Amino acid sequence: MEITNKLGRRKTAIARMRISSGKGTFSVNGRDYKEYFPFEVLQIKALQPISLLNLNLTDYDIYVNVNGGGVNGQAEAIRLALARYFADLNQEYRSALKKEGYLTRDPRMVERKKYGQKKARKNFQFSKR
Repeated sequence: MEITNKLGRRKTAIARMRISSGKGTFSVNGRDYKEYFPFEVLQIKALQPISLLNLNLTDYDIYVNVNGGGVNGQAEAIRLALARYFADLNQEYRSALKKEGYLTRDPRMVERKKYGQKKARKNFQFSKR
């Protein structure tokens, strides 16, 4: 199997992933994924496509560069990149991933702050007198 590059995005996080067959290395920004995502919830979220398809993590070498956003957005960006890879790998995988919604890029972004207001929609307190 040759080396494949995939991209995943969520909020302002961008994950660029390089995946190939290998010994089970999964590194995020040069560190082990368990070290990069110290909470188990985030580790599970990043690996959801692999667990859904009942695949072994030890069959692949995954190297991810991720930047922007917070840790949750980064984990979901990695999830999208992994799902895109497996969807291209096998058509049966694609239908299972699509059913779970892992192939859909979540378009929700933070709304920008407007001038003359406290936040995007919150205004300063109004005083009539």
